[in-house]
Amino acid sequence: MNTPVTIIGAGLGGLTLARVLHLHGIAATIYEAEASANARAQGGMLDIHDYNGQLALKAAGLFEKFLEIIHVGGQASRVLDKEGNVLFEQPDDGTGGRPEVPRGELRRILLDSLPAGTVRWGYKLTAVSPLGGGRHALTFADGSTVTTDLLVGADGAWSRVRPLLLEAKPTYVGMTSIETFLFDADARHKASAEAVGGGALYALTPGKGILAHREPNGVLHTYVTLRKPKEWIDSIDFSSPVTALACVAKEFEGWAPELTALITDGETAPVPRPLHALPPEHRWDRVPGVTLLGDAAHLNPPDGEGANLAMYDGAELGKAIAANPGDVEAALSAYERDLFPRNASAAAEAQQTFRACFGDDTPHSLLDFFTHNQPVK
Repeated sequence: MNTPVTIIGAGLGGLTLARVLHLHGIAATIYEAEASANARAQGGMLDIHDYNGQLALKAAGLFEKFLEIIHVGGQASRVLDKEGNVLFEQPDDGTGGRPEVPRGELRRILLDSLPAGTVRWGYKLTAVSPLGGGRHALTFADGSTVTTDLLVGADGAWSRVRPLLLEAKPTYVGMTSIETFLFDADARHKASAEAVGGGALYALTPGKGILAHREPNGVLHTYVTLRKPKEWIDSIDFSSPVTALACVAKEFEGWAPELTALITDGETAPVPRPLHALPPEHRWDRVPGVTLLGDAAHLNPPDGEGANLAMYDGAELGKAIAANPGDVEAALSAYERDLFPRNASAAAEAQQTFRACFGDDTPHSLLDFFTHNQPVK
């Protein structure tokens, strides 16, 4: 079977690309390893920025749908010290350019905008073979194969498509986030809910921090971040939630109880998320018939830009393909010409944000960052 435009990965970037192509009358097929759209939870809140993510949604003709799912009040931010004292607070007055939306709802809007059958669920890519002339043969875990004239890797940090273009692999940045949730927090975890406030909370000291975000329906979504060797994280028995949370909480002895309760009272099994990044200014030579977008193209430490950049990449690639009918190489060259400097700039900004949050001068560096920049995520 031949699918002329083939996208690997049904994340926000791949879906945006397919949607923009659809608006231009260009069919695309997305192959996704997950079994269905509901195979797993789709993460928490995303702040969608007016200079990239929102532009992508406008190009996709979905901006009005996006406005309908905004979590009012979610742009609020506060910084606390480890004793629970408020060092900085920024309310959500409705004028910020980064409204918050649930990731799952945003993905649903994109999925619903595509023709039935665009996404092929349960197709895990296992091998890619160049056929010459920009064409590639794809093999999936179930043994099925397809050929394609244009292959787009939108398959995230551990992309199976990336090795066609460059040898660089993500490396551990020395920090891991442990994710957990509290539910019905205003009634059942009142002190923690008050500490988090209406939006995002940052309680940081050098090399560690408790970051949390209020989601709709009284949910508090927490990321506990620690500067630790990967071996330390791997030594924790996450199959025992109580043991794992106790081990993580021990790193925060002496912190305010309303903050540590975000860890110890966690109501979901804690999930470790080691943070990885690609080299900051990597690029690749033009390889016929294949390109990358999103984390497959530019994996950085988390700073609130990842989803925005993925959608923007998808929209820009879609527009480039539409602007160069019948000339895939011209389209990919135009797209990558703008992608590489955008990647380098995003990587530098991510490193700056990461140092502000977790460097040796935090929380002072974070307060300075808030004073001179848009709030981080």
